[in-house]
Amino acid sequence: MDENEARQVANTLRQLGLRGIVSPEDPDNPDGRWRVYDSTDAVTRRDITDEALTVIAGRSRQQTGPARGFVVPKSR
Repeated sequence: MDENEARQVANTLRQLGLRGIVSPEDPDNPDGRWRVYDSTDAVTRRDITDEALTVIAGRSRQQTGPARGFVVPKSR
């Protein structure tokens, strides 16, 4: 993931009501794994990646898309 993709993930999380900071697991290795944290402070931050994934999975199941078929108005 790069910084642009991390911003996109953070924006998506915000739209879902989750405030998270998307950052590399190892700040010295931005090509490695990225996680979602509750703050920017590397000392006190808490990894909330699992919570974020749960929220995203729950939302994707709740969303309903358009149904196929026809809408037929009632005859008078």
